[in-house]
Amino acid sequence: MQTGATAGTSVFGTMRQTLASEGIRGLYRGVSAPIFAVSPIYAISFWGYDFGKLLVQMSKSSSSSESAKEAPLSIPELCIAGGISALPTTAIMAPTERIKCLLQVQTASSTNAPKYNGMMDCAVQIFRSGGIRSLYKGTVLTLMRDVPGSIAWFGVYEVTKKQLVKWQGVEDPSRLSMSAVIVAGGLAGMACWTVSIPADVLKSRFQTAEEGKYRGVVDVYRHLIKTDGPGALFTGIRPALIRAFPANAACFLSMELTKKALG
Repeated sequence: MQTGATAGTSVFGTMRQTLASEGIRGLYRGVSAPIFAVSPIYAISFWGYDFGKLLVQMSKSSSSSESAKEAPLSIPELCIAGGISALPTTAIMAPTERIKCLLQVQTASSTNAPKYNGMMDCAVQIFRSGGIRSLYKGTVLTLMRDVPGSIAWFGVYEVTKKQLVKWQGVEDPSRLSMSAVIVAGGLAGMACWTVSIPADVLKSRFQTAEEGKYRGVVDVYRHLIKTDGPGALFTGIRPALIRAFPANAACFLSMELTKKALG
């Protein structure tokens, strides 16, 4: 939907078309790259968040007030740490997204046999044709998506947790119930994608376009607005939000359970 291959088609319309032409496997086209990268990406993201919090805490050390140094980080400071977390993940995210997008659109853009025979074949062909630069095509747009998205992701999670701590009457956030963590994680995921979707649409179009079609980020934006209108920036937001709640609820729940298990 985001690449414009099924322009004017609803979520269920796109699903019906895919099932009719490719069967159930078509719904999972391009999933190998995200599955391969999801564990290291989230591991780096949470590490980046902790590192971001450390950097923010260090920046407070110049304060003359001892109480300010020892005070817990505020929500804005945690949001800054969340934005920092997106920087190291881009090293894995950008090429993974490039491969995923190309695998997802190859059947929609051609009636011939698929150009790529899976994730590794796609990566090799991209590298042979354009080198490492081609593999990282769309990195700037990936950062434009993930930095504000991560700010919203961690920010909403921390705000929701803080409120749920009050409602459940516990002092230690680590003692929140599993249902509370699920709610906080799910809402965080929905907030992340609400913020990220315009940049994700631009990224997907840029990464799947033929070489030379767009001169850069601004050119992608201008072309999209001219041909499809401003509403196209939010193409695919409904399936993204439908997926976001359960996927991110599971992610944060796994993280919290792992932290408890490791002590």
